[in-house]
Amino acid sequence: MAWNTTNIPPQSGRTAVVTGANGGLGLETTRALAGAGAHVVMACHNMAKASIAEADVRRTCPSASLELLPLDLGSLASVREAACTILDQHERIDILVNNAGVMAIPERRTEDGFEMQFGVNHLGHFAFTALLLPALLRADAARVVSVTSTAHHMGRPVDAANPHLEGHYGPWKAYGQSKLANFHFALGLQQQFDRAAVQTASLIAHPGLSNTDLQAASVRENGGGASQTFFHMLAGRTGMSAATGALPQLRAATDPTAKGGQFYAPRFVNFGAPVHRPVLRRIGLAKAIDTLWDVSQRETGTTLDVASALAESRA
Repeated sequence: MAWNTTNIPPQSGRTAVVTGANGGLGLETTRALAGAGAHVVMACHNMAKASIAEADVRRTCPSASLELLPLDLGSLASVREAACTILDQHERIDILVNNAGVMAIPERRTEDGFEMQFGVNHLGHFAFTALLLPALLRADAARVVSVTSTAHHMGRPVDAANPHLEGHYGPWKAYGQSKLANFHFALGLQQQFDRAAVQTASLIAHPGLSNTDLQAASVRENGGGASQTFFHMLAGRTGMSAATGALPQLRAATDPTAKGGQFYAPRFVNFGAPVHRPVLRRIGLAKAIDTLWDVSQRETGTTLDVASALAESRA
């Protein structure tokens, strides 16, 4: 039988943080985790939409334990403030789902001057995860799930000399780079967990072709755009629902048999039940991960070192 939300083990007493929880995959991930008993911190940029999303979850799950948290992944100041709030209020985090993202938008910069897609999809999540590491390491076998896309196959590894694609920007080129960065980040984080000999696990998930607001937002941002409009129409006509698209990240976050470094995706690439898929290791993977780490720490001014965070978690 195909894996679905009924397979999620009881999550009572556990705390989950979901970025981009105000709609689409993030909303459905929140609904499923809260329905299984977890306390879910809904980390969202648009707080008006977050309040509507919270009410929606409570309509389907009146007993849901939810907490709204402002988080703008395009602002390192907001990332730090959100992480501090979580650490002040929660001793441990059992699940972190790095779900929020933007797709194929015109060239723009974040508050800190980063290319928007790389900044929001990767750098913001890199800093957020780094800052939350002490709470993750205090939990019993916490999981960090990084949400990528099939677009990571068309992405190129980050160029340390030009991570923001200055003079070489393309909406899909930047999206592919950011989604490959998500993929490499998850693998690099698991390497750090392994070296520190901790039970915390890093996993990867992609939702396949899901009919969410991501495609519509891309069309709005571009004032149309042929390729963006095509994928919006395709998702509307043939895409899976957001609830179905969220299953790979939910399985990565909760399946007791899932292990660090694994990748969960639809069975038929972009459609189907969530299954464990092989991680395709390209030539130069180790170098790409090391470069991504160096660039991410340099750009964000945030060190992500599991050994140091482990010492802090035990202090």
